[in-house]
Amino acid sequence: MTDRFALHVASDADDADAGFRAGLLRAIAQCDDLAQVAAFGAGDAQSRAFKDALRQLGYRGGVDHIAPGRPQDIERFGTLLQTSPDLARLAWRRLGLAGAGGRRYSLCGIAHATAAHADMSAIAGLLAAPLRSWDALICPSRVVRDSVRAILERQGAYLAARFGATRFELPQLPLIAPGVHSRDFVFDDAQRHGARARFGIGADDVAFLHAGRLSFHGDAHPQQMLVALERAAMAGRAVHLLLCGRFDEAGAEHGLREAAAVLAPSVKLTMLDAHPDHHVDAWAAADVFTAMADSVQDCAAPLLQAMAAGLPCVVSDWGAYRDTVRDGVEGIVIPTVMPGPGAGLDLAQRYDDGVDSYDQYCGHTSHAVAVDGAALAQAYERLSASAGLRRELGDNARRRAQGAHDWAVVLGRYRQLWSELDERRRADPVLTPAPAQVEPDRLDPFVLFASYPSARITPASLVELTPHASLALLRQYRELAINRFAQASLPTLEEFGLIFGSIESQPMQVDELLDTLGPCDRPTLLRGLAWLCKMDLLRISPPEET
Repeated sequence: MTDRFALHVASDADDADAGFRAGLLRAIAQCDDLAQVAAFGAGDAQSRAFKDALRQLGYRGGVDHIAPGRPQDIERFGTLLQTSPDLARLAWRRLGLAGAGGRRYSLCGIAHATAAHADMSAIAGLLAAPLRSWDALICPSRVVRDSVRAILERQGAYLAARFGATRFELPQLPLIAPGVHSRDFVFDDAQRHGARARFGIGADDVAFLHAGRLSFHGDAHPQQMLVALERAAMAGRAVHLLLCGRFDEAGAEHGLREAAAVLAPSVKLTMLDAHPDHHVDAWAAADVFTAMADSVQDCAAPLLQAMAAGLPCVVSDWGAYRDTVRDGVEGIVIPTVMPGPGAGLDLAQRYDDGVDSYDQYCGHTSHAVAVDGAALAQAYERLSASAGLRRELGDNARRRAQGAHDWAVVLGRYRQLWSELDERRRADPVLTPAPAQVEPDRLDPFVLFASYPSARITPASLVELTPHASLALLRQYRELAINRFAQASLPTLEEFGLIFGSIESQPMQVDELLDTLGPCDRPTLLRGLAWLCKMDLLRISPPEET
């Protein structure tokens, strides 16, 4: 099993991605045999934050920083993990490396969900990207993998019809379930009794918990849950509903309170925000976890937390829940139904045209998904009436969370996958090695815009200092606000000094100048020559005719 990997650290990670990364960092820190990790793509500040976070969590292994401009350094870590499905850009960067760049290291992405345009487009783009069989896109559930396949198959069919394409090399699509830090959700009797007392939950009352994103169109529409809980409450047992999480849209809290008052007046409702103390109390106080997920946003985190807390789970037979809860073992699974293909092209087009937001697209889709209301009410009534059944299913849920979904187990599966990719990369024959190539839509600007200027600097171009050129004037010009922003892409003051000192009294050729400077960053120095010309400190003229 591999003992090192690199993580692509991006500054634009969304909330879901940030939550995953936080769990991953803790898992890394708790892994005794993971010798080294690296942050790739991060600036100095991000890299320091990455290292500090791991050290604060107790990680004792090596932590490296791979600069964005040096993807070749990923090679010694074997695999670069990208916590999204957007692998195409990284694959092109790898192909641009000299010396069989495509075999230098493996790329591994994760498709947390497939509903957002960015995810759909990233997956469709995999077919034309230089990805190899020793790369992988991890799918956390079978339904996500089915969605990935649906996108790839349709994109492949289009490319075949349009261009006659017949050969596609795809990354592996392994199924690895998400993780939970199960120890966070172990509560003793004192914690449970204290939490129940704070919420006014009696010893014989039954508390149902729904946690996560409290959205009636982006997570789980609450109507059937509320109606079924009301039926359970009418059966004679005092029923509580704890709603714990965050409201992402205006009016969501009012809408949920209104629905609860109308549809479940006999159920005592308690709403809690996502404050850590409230979160802990909610898990400790609950008897049953329930979620009638109907959204195409596939997120199993609250369910895994519930299982780790030893709660029996009443969930819809939907999305990742289907892979996680076995009916009658860890909980009760409620059948779902929705229209077949052909009933939603207008919804996809409204989303694509910007008429509907992402949340609205998810909401319109979820309104066409229903659970079996009678089966749901029966499940609530059964669990409300039987503490023994709650305990049996809850114990099974805890064991499954600890044995199959704890982050230590999940990270181990990742590392085993990366070892297999390493072996495939080493073993697969090189039949038609691809030449080093830059991504066509991310070209060097001096290639892309080569026809813009009157002339270009070539190795034979002649350079000479202007009569008034001096290092003092150069320093003055560099510090002007109109020039300071570009310093990162230009030579240092010391390197400019070497250029000044190397140019003789007579004009000299660019390649002669660069040879005189010795080992150097040629692209940066060439930009520096153009900048000196821009500052009227250097003249650049065409080569002499022979």
